[in-house]
Amino acid sequence: MLKNSEVNISTVKKILFAALVSGVIFLLYAGDLNRYLSFSYARASLEQLLLLYDNHGAAFIAAFAAAYTIITALSIPAATVMTLLAGAIFGLFPGVVVVSFASSAGATLACAAARYVLRDWVQARFREKLAPVNEGVEREGVLYLFALRLVPAAPFFVVNAAMGITRMPLFKFYWVSQLGMLPLTLLYVNAGRELSRIDSPAGILSPGLMITLVLAGVFPIAAKRVLAAYRAKKRP
Repeated sequence: MLKNSEVNISTVKKILFAALVSGVIFLLYAGDLNRYLSFSYARASLEQLLLLYDNHGAAFIAAFAAAYTIITALSIPAATVMTLLAGAIFGLFPGVVVVSFASSAGATLACAAARYVLRDWVQARFREKLAPVNEGVEREGVLYLFALRLVPAAPFFVVNAAMGITRMPLFKFYWVSQLGMLPLTLLYVNAGRELSRIDSPAGILSPGLMITLVLAGVFPIAAKRVLAAYRAKKRP
């Protein structure tokens, strides 16, 4: 009886948590607050934000990092705009540091939230189908996650949620995400230094650069499998 009661309380907590997050996101869009996270608004507000940074320094950096973390944790599609703003306001090195840690922290919170709300149900409902996924993550999850972070083929919030239903430790998720997202962070922060000249964030990733990122992401996994196959053949 006690166990059933504990399960029910846990389920209610998860439902309330999911409802709270959904409510915050709904209010953001219903109140048209998402326009403050648009590319056009970022360009138009750049001078004011620079003035705030000049006047408040460390406090502004802390507020920006906190906002970035919350936006990422709630899976609000504004990380690209925030990254460009970081480059425009802070410059290359400070901007990369702020974005790298804030984006990784936010992604980890999103992963933890998905794990808290969904993992038990998904793992129980699709245990057999997820068994190969869990084994794959345990076997080469670091390289797999690194490739997903390096290649912007899947939206990052999808990666966060997908990894949330696996058994990958959160600390491992954090540092692999931070390392894997670093090249794109450098690219977008550097581009942000010329924010006033950028017409759209879509033009930053050229086809050639995308191919390079795909090859860089796939290479470690391919190399590991080739090496494993070679070692298997060498065994008596």
